[in-house]
Amino acid sequence: MKVSGFTFIKNGQILGYPFLQSIQSILPIVDEFVVNVGESEDDTLEMIQSIKDKKVRIIKSKWNDGMQDRGYVYGQQKMIAQFNCTGDWAFYIEGDEVYHENELEKINKSMKQHLNNPRVEALVFDFYHFYGNSNSYLESPGWYRSEARIIKNSVRSYAPDGLFWVVLDSNKKGRYPRAKHTEASCFHYGWVRSEKEMNLKISKVQKYWGYNPVKVDYTQIDQSIIKKFKGTHPKVMKEWLNNDQGLYQADSKYKLTKKQKKHRMMIKLENFFGLDLSKKHYKLVK
Repeated sequence: MKVSGFTFIKNGQILGYPFLQSIQSILPIVDEFVVNVGESEDDTLEMIQSIKDKKVRIIKSKWNDGMQDRGYVYGQQKMIAQFNCTGDWAFYIEGDEVYHENELEKINKSMKQHLNNPRVEALVFDFYHFYGNSNSYLESPGWYRSEARIIKNSVRSYAPDGLFWVVLDSNKKGRYPRAKHTEASCFHYGWVRSEKEMNLKISKVQKYWGYNPVKVDYTQIDQSIIKKFKGTHPKVMKEWLNNDQGLYQADSKYKLTKKQKKHRMMIKLENFFGLDLSKKHYKLVK
């Protein structure tokens, strides 16, 4: 079995991505790691070149700033990296996602177990969306609770916006991949970076969705979905994370949006009926 890790990144340094930690977190279980580095305004390329590991293979690209339709440029950059993967499995990791060293063997075992099962096209992870600080994460159907991050390289797939895959059984119709769960988790740290870095990111990338930048204020969120993290963080994140204590506190006077009120109602339904109403870009197979 050969495993290819891959990612894309642009302006990772100035936008506060823990992209080096991200890459390093799965290096032990991949045979190669393809990094598609977009033309940047900082030292992102040099920082990746500083990783002294023969597994790392760098591709340089220039983003199409004219592509401003629903984040498709992210899908383009993701696929540039994926199309250069040579493994049986392609393990996609975003620049603010990290995996725990204690779960690497579990992930590797899952890839081996399903390698020759034609019904399994992808592998799924649960997600911790950390928010405000490293002690707090979000638990809501409005934040995807699980997602496919590994796909067989033999599957005819593409990424509409970078987040998920669509499998093409024909040239006219796509579907989400058939998947199994790894029973492991992905640690998503994008909302732990400083508000300054987050707003700089928004100012630079919102155009790819056809939106004007809207300033982010971390305190403007539903306090009820912020939960206390009781586990441990990956060792590679030790120096990157802040030392904030306690649960992140939202603005006590914040008024919920219609969408957030809807999510509260969905949570009540989930708790009553034992459901998970969050969006899924895959179909679990037995």
